[in-house]
Amino acid sequence: MAEAIVGGYVVPVDGDPIDGGTVLIEDGKIIAVGTASDVDIPDDAELIDVAGCWVLPGFIDAHAHLGVHEEGEGWSGNDTNEMTDPIGARFRALDGIDPYEVGFDDALAGGITSVVIKPGSGNPVGGQTIGVKTWGRSMFDVVFAEHVSVKSALGENPKRVYGDKNQTPSTRLGVAAVIREAFTKARNYAAQREHARSEGKPFDVDLTHETLAKVLDGELYWDQHVHRADDMVTAIRLAEEFGYKLVINHGTEGHLIADLLAERGVPVILGPLFTTRAKVELRNRNMRSAGILARAGVKLAITTDHPVVPINFLVYQAALAVKDGLDPETALRSITINPAEMLGLDDRVGALKPGLDADIAIWSGDPLDVMNRAMRVFVRGREVYTFSEAKGEGVVAERRYRES
Repeated sequence: MAEAIVGGYVVPVDGDPIDGGTVLIEDGKIIAVGTASDVDIPDDAELIDVAGCWVLPGFIDAHAHLGVHEEGEGWSGNDTNEMTDPIGARFRALDGIDPYEVGFDDALAGGITSVVIKPGSGNPVGGQTIGVKTWGRSMFDVVFAEHVSVKSALGENPKRVYGDKNQTPSTRLGVAAVIREAFTKARNYAAQREHARSEGKPFDVDLTHETLAKVLDGELYWDQHVHRADDMVTAIRLAEEFGYKLVINHGTEGHLIADLLAERGVPVILGPLFTTRAKVELRNRNMRSAGILARAGVKLAITTDHPVVPINFLVYQAALAVKDGLDPETALRSITINPAEMLGLDDRVGALKPGLDADIAIWSGDPLDVMNRAMRVFVRGREVYTFSEAKGEGVVAERRYRES
C-alpha cells in the first residue's frame, strides 16, 4: 500500500523546497514529490500528516566505522584495522560489522539513514568499504551498496604502525612506494589475467590484485585518508599516475590548496570537525575549512568519522560550519546528495526524488538549527524511529526476531 507524507515543508535537496508538499512512497521507493495538486495520491494510500515539520532525505555519513569499531567494547569490538599486512585490499569492512551496535540507533536519532562504513587508516591500503542502511536485522537487510570503494591511508598513521614494527613502510616515502608497487602489480596481474582468458588457460585468482584492478578499471573509488596538504598532493599525483577515481577523506588542510583540489575536480569528505588537535597532522584544523573549500568549487561532504565524533552529531557539524562561513544550502548537500554523488550512490540515496529509496527524515524544523530534532525516520519506506514527546526520547523499531 502506498503512503503519502503530506503537509510538511519538503526539502528535496536537488530541487526547490515545497511548502505544504507531498512525498508519495510505494514498495520502499519514492514515487512522486511535489505540491498537493501535483501528486496524485491513491484513494487507499495511508496519509502521514507532518504539518509544521520539515521533510528531508535521510542524511548520509560518507566515512564512518559504525559497527566495526563498537563504542565501549575495547579490543573485543574493534575490528577497524587488520594491521598485519600493509596492502589489505582483500579485507572487507562487511565482515566486521555488528548491525546491533548502539551507534546504529544513534544514527537514526540524528536523521542518518545511510552510512559508508570503512576500514581504518592503520594500513597504506586498509580494505573495501560498504554502503549500509542504519536499520535492519542482519547484514542481508542493511547492505545497499556492497562494492563502493577501497580505503587507503597516507601520512602519520601507517608510518607509525609499521615504523613501530621496524618494517616497511616507516616513512611517507615508504607509504607512497608500497601503494605504487601494489598498483603496478595489480596492473600487471590484470594484463596476465586477460591474456590467460584469451588463451583459454587457467589462472590463479589473487583477491588483493583483483580488488586493486577494479580500482584501476574505475569500478571502485579510492578513498584516501589524508590530513596534510602535502600528503593530499601526493594523493593527487598517485591518482593521476594510475588513473583511478580519487576521493579525499578528512582533508584537514584542504583549505590550503582548495584551488588545486577544485581545478583537479577532487571531492573532499571533510572531518571530523569537533576533534582536538591530537596529532601534528591536525594542527591546522578549523571550522572555516568547509566554507573555504565550497567557495573554491570543491564538492564537499562532511563526516563524523564515527566513533571519533558520535554519528548523531553529523548535522551539528554542518550547522557549525554554516556559522563559520559555509552556506546553508551546501551544508545540507554535504550530508545528502554530495556524498551520494561522489561515491556513485546517487541512484539510490541522497535526495527526495522519484526512483530513489524512501529514506526520509521528518524534522521539527530546520535541521541546521540545533534546537530542532528528527521526529520520525523512514528507511525504505518503513518508519523505524519515532521521537516520543511523552518519554522525551527516541524509540527505534525492533530489529531482533521475536515470536508472535
